[in-house]
Amino acid sequence: MPDTPEPPALPVTFRPGRTRAVLLTAGAAMFVVITTIALLLEKLSPGERMSFVLTAALLCGVLVLLARPKVVADEAGVTVVNIAGRRRLAWAEILRVNLRPGDPWVFLDLSDGTSLPVLGIQPGIAKQHAVRDARALRALAEVHSRGGQDGPHDEHHA
Repeated sequence: MPDTPEPPALPVTFRPGRTRAVLLTAGAAMFVVITTIALLLEKLSPGERMSFVLTAALLCGVLVLLARPKVVADEAGVTVVNIAGRRRLAWAEILRVNLRPGDPWVFLDLSDGTSLPVLGIQPGIAKQHAVRDARALRALAEVHSRGGQDGPHDEHHA
């Protein structure tokens, strides 16, 4: 596989599909099971039943938040959606896309000297898919930010 693949057509969305499916399925199943138990236990008062349902909704909500991360790239730049926040970046702000062995997700090195975690591309369940997405995002960043003027980034393994 070449180090710099042909960038995908824009707009494109990167997200951990398998992880998202597992989290959303688990959240729905947990909600149904806990709610069913609350309704079947005869000794519970209405308030106790409601606390079961609210707890199930809270747990499901946490799993939905964990399934939220994604990266949306378009002609103007990149929108990084992580668990609790969203950040819009112009292509020129992205200096480098990193996914090194052992990294839990992609990191973007930014022009302001900071690094931004990108949870929308994570090698957890689908490592090869994450590596492919990281390479595609890197190719897009190189084409759109500086036209690839600073050459390839050999220190990156993704």
